[in-house]
Amino acid sequence: MGTTQLSSFDNQYYLNRQSHFESNARSYPRKFPISIKSAQGAWLTDVEGKRYLDCLAGAGTLALGHNHPSVINAIKDVLESQLPLHTLDLTTPLKDQFSETVLNLLPGNPDEWRLQFCGPTGADANEAAFKLAKTATGRTPIISFAGGYHGMTNGTLSTTGNLGAKNPIGGLMPYVQFMPYPYAYRCPLGIGGEQGAQALANLFERMLDDVESGITKPAAVILEAIQGEGGVIPAPVEWLKRIREVTKRLGIILILDEVQAGIGRSGEFFAFGQSGIVPDMIVMSKAIGGGLPMSLVAYRAELDVWLPGAHTGTFRGNQLAMATGLATLDMITKQGVQDNVNVAGNALKAGLLALQKRFPCIGEVRGRGLMLGIEIVDVQGKTDMLGSLPYAPELSVALQQACFRAGLIAERGGRHGAVLRFLPPLTLSLDEVKQVLERLEIALNTITK
Repeated sequence: MGTTQLSSFDNQYYLNRQSHFESNARSYPRKFPISIKSAQGAWLTDVEGKRYLDCLAGAGTLALGHNHPSVINAIKDVLESQLPLHTLDLTTPLKDQFSETVLNLLPGNPDEWRLQFCGPTGADANEAAFKLAKTATGRTPIISFAGGYHGMTNGTLSTTGNLGAKNPIGGLMPYVQFMPYPYAYRCPLGIGGEQGAQALANLFERMLDDVESGITKPAAVILEAIQGEGGVIPAPVEWLKRIREVTKRLGIILILDEVQAGIGRSGEFFAFGQSGIVPDMIVMSKAIGGGLPMSLVAYRAELDVWLPGAHTGTFRGNQLAMATGLATLDMITKQGVQDNVNVAGNALKAGLLALQKRFPCIGEVRGRGLMLGIEIVDVQGKTDMLGSLPYAPELSVALQQACFRAGLIAERGGRHGAVLRFLPPLTLSLDEVKQVLERLEIALNTITK
């Protein structure tokens, strides 16, 4: 049966078949009930011919949008080159070029870093980072942060804040300690602002220095410089610097999870770049593979204490992903895409702030670059000690659905799913920014009538 014949069916036909074929764990089709026929740039077209502005972009994976010519050409070049499509961890000239390119984008001297190619997901790369940190230090505990998201495997779920995914699962990785993360709008200490961030940094330091704190010295601390699934919460620069100072002083490995926020999305190549810190490990996936499965860990060379075969995986040598990753890195770093992130991101954030003035249900607009979110609140609720209104998860769901009906795809996240998140392609044009805001305004008017 050809694709032309297949596309003659409507969305519901495919959704019904999907519900029959696939597990109950599927999630996106419940939020966006479509069957996609084609995609280009920031646009999706379903089998019924309706077009949608895609501000999800594979959860941030499609940095250049759908079917970017440089990505398609990179795939064609590999297919015509007779390179093997997968090589385990055997090298090729393409892998050599990709590795050198990535190393040159890391902070400092490229010779001071090593790369570990992992399985296809960011979760596998985080698992590798945990294993290496434990091997290098001889210690077991890991410190993570409330609101953090690091994956759905046994180890990474243990370091993920979301209890909804964790509660049904017993026997998660032990010796994980959570600490509060700066969240100015809902400061866990009830202080907020710079003082709240400073107090949280002080708490982190004192808990690790206090011999009676009950916290065993960890092998590693893992965090996101901008929490993604946790609700688009950027870490304050001074807080990040303090975390780096404390971990360095105490000989604790600092892992920066840049799976979603990295590779240009924040306006810097890495989201931690604004702080000027240099972590011990950097975890990359999503956009690093140019839309195809890829993950890797960069770590300081002195931590390279693996024994041969200490971390393996069949799909570490995805040559197509290395080619599309190279094409994407070139576009981001040399072809003006990084500049566009800042221009389009500033325009989108300004538009969201303007909408916030007109729609009180937008409690806060936050994020950097093209990683932005709006927290939806209950305007009838009682404010907390910081003046913040309660979460409005039902309204957030209604807003997401109204956006979808208006032809805009955006994901939710954060506590109770009350944050509408925008992760569009980094190539988003100013005209498309305008259309995102117009469609969002239509949706806001729909739910606030």
